[in-house]
Amino acid sequence: MAAILYTDHGAAVRVSPAGRALTDAVLAALGAPSILNTQPWHWRIDGDTAQLRADRSRQLPVIDPDGRLLTLSCGAALHHARVALAADGFAAEVTYLPDAGDPDLLATVRVTGAGERTAAAQRLRRAIGIRRTDRRPFAERDVPEAALDGLRRAAATAGANLHVVRPRDLVDVVVAAGHAADVERADPAYRAELATWVHDGAEDGVPPATAAEGGPRPVPVRDFTGTPDALPSVYAGGDVADRHARYAVLVTGGDLARDWIAAGEALSAVLLTAAGDGLAASPMSDLVEVLPARTMLRRMLGDVGHPAMVVRIGVPGRIQPAPASPRRPSGSAVDLAG
Repeated sequence: MAAILYTDHGAAVRVSPAGRALTDAVLAALGAPSILNTQPWHWRIDGDTAQLRADRSRQLPVIDPDGRLLTLSCGAALHHARVALAADGFAAEVTYLPDAGDPDLLATVRVTGAGERTAAAQRLRRAIGIRRTDRRPFAERDVPEAALDGLRRAAATAGANLHVVRPRDLVDVVVAAGHAADVERADPAYRAELATWVHDGAEDGVPPATAAEGGPRPVPVRDFTGTPDALPSVYAGGDVADRHARYAVLVTGGDLARDWIAAGEALSAVLLTAAGDGLAASPMSDLVEVLPARTMLRRMLGDVGHPAMVVRIGVPGRIQPAPASPRRPSGSAVDLAG
């Protein structure tokens, strides 16, 4: 018997069990991370299939002119949806970029029947509810190597590689971050775009409360104030925060739309796995937004693969969870056919 689903608008829509499962999965996917919390996705559910489309109205023309990070963000949402389906005991088939004439249609997800409800899927599903982007300083404790191995496996399973930066290579990350900050802060168009998406009291964007706290870090975190005066890129002294942070680069084999989707799925897998392990993390997209900075990272990797995202990982420095970012109402991001 079909179930009755009540939408945000109060209308009753009759859906099948597969449609309800997809709806639940898509609603979970609305909590996925995205570039500047733009949430640049749109879902349409029709029967046993959900379409994931890029919402170009939410693309950042200065920071992300080619849509690389928009597509990656949608890939993270896709992985969130797949996790939710698996945790609810549904098998699904994903078709990537199904229509060459419609490049904004990034994927379709079709429920194919019952699946095994594994403990791993349940663990990731619970992590969706607790994951936060945590830009606060981490604790003065090392990240366990076993946990980093788990993050590598999570990325590989999702279709990308996770290169955990070795201490001797950290200077390359520092230089890339400093260069990206110098280039972007010097650009008035960047500062204007950043100001548009950093605000309180909205359904999207970055609330100032979730931005990085001031103070020296080994690798500078994006300055969300957008001030043109760059902070030093390299710090010395005992007051440096994040001394035990680890930095990892998500790497794809290619640099096309399908690879960007894979990078987003891998980012989601890494962040959810980290949250499930009690770790804190924050993506650092500024290191891949500027081509010379990306090139520096690629050189660090031996000119193999394409850096898609940098992730900062550590042990949480505070008991209180990081502030949650706002979310768009589901009615603006999800359509139900029929």
